[in-house]
Amino acid sequence: MPELPEVEVVRAGLEPAVSGARVLHVDVVDDRALTRHDGPAEDFAERLTGRTVAAAVRRGKFLWMPLEPEHAGDPAEALVAHLGMSGQILLGRGREAAKHRRILIDVQPAGTDRDGTPELPVELEFVDQRTFGSMAIDQMVPTIDGAPAGFGGYVDDTDPDAGWRRSIPKQVSHIARDPLDPAFDGDRFIRMARKRSSGIKRVLLDQGVVSGIGNIYADESLWAAKLHYDRPADRLPRASLQLLLDEVRSVLARALEDGGTSFDAQYVNVNGQSGYFSQRLNVYGQQGKPCPRCGTTIVREAFMNRSSHICPVCQPRPRPRTR
Repeated sequence: MPELPEVEVVRAGLEPAVSGARVLHVDVVDDRALTRHDGPAEDFAERLTGRTVAAAVRRGKFLWMPLEPEHAGDPAEALVAHLGMSGQILLGRGREAAKHRRILIDVQPAGTDRDGTPELPVELEFVDQRTFGSMAIDQMVPTIDGAPAGFGGYVDDTDPDAGWRRSIPKQVSHIARDPLDPAFDGDRFIRMARKRSSGIKRVLLDQGVVSGIGNIYADESLWAAKLHYDRPADRLPRASLQLLLDEVRSVLARALEDGGTSFDAQYVNVNGQSGYFSQRLNVYGQQGKPCPRCGTTIVREAFMNRSSHICPVCQPRPRPRTR
C-alpha cells in the first residue's frame, strides 16, 4: 500500500498542474471508485465540472484538492483521493487509456506557454487495479488547532481567498498529523505513546496518534532506533521515543528523495515512473539476508495479519511484564 512518501510524491507532481486549474470534464468509468462519495456518479461529475482547484494538499496517506466555491456562502469542499492498495493518479495529454482507468478528469491549467497562450488541457487519470482506492467530493471543516490542515497548504497566508488552508475534509479530520507536517507536535506524540501499553509498532500504525507510517517505514525506523516492534510503548523512556521519531523523519525523508518505494508497477508517480527506495531498505523484505549493522540474519515474523522484519540482535525481544 502506498505510504506517506509515495502519496507525497504524487501530491508534489499534481500541484503545479492542478493549482488554479479549472475542471472541464469528468468521466466516471467505474462507480466502485466512488465508495467514499456521498452520491451517485452523476452527482460527482456535476459538482466537480466547472470548479477551480486551489491546490494539492496531503495529510498522512490522504490527498485532497480544495475547490473554490461556486457561489459566495457555499460550504467549502474538496476533491479527496485515497490510493488504497494500488491506486494511481496519472497526468498526461492524449495518452492511451490505462488498463484499470476508473475516473478521468480533464482540467485546464492556470498557466500559459512562453508566447502567452493558455496551456493545453491536461488529463488527470485515476487508475486502480484492485479498486480499494477512491475519490469523493467532501465538505471541509476547520482544523482543530487552527494550523494549515496538511502538507502543501503552507503558502502565502495573506491571500484573502485561502481559507481552505485551515480547513480539512470531514473524512480526513480524524487522521492525526504526520511527522513531516510543519504543525506536527512531537511532544504530543511522545505523551500519547507513553500512555499505550501495546507494542510500539502498533502505536506507529495508529492513525489517531500519528499518520503516514505504514508497515515498510515502521520496520525501517524501528531497526534504525534499535527497538523491537513489540516493546511496550509505555515502558520506553522519553529519549528512546524521541530517537524513534527522529529516525522516522529521517527514513521518510530519504524515501522521498528516492521517489518512494516500488516493488511492482502498482505504485508510480504522476508520470508513471517508479520509486527507488526499495534499493535502500535495511530490513523490510530482507529476511534471510545479513543485517547491515551487525551481520545477523534478518528474520520475518507474523504481525497483525502482515509481517514485521527485524534483526534479532540489534532489536532484542522485550522481557515479559512481571506482576
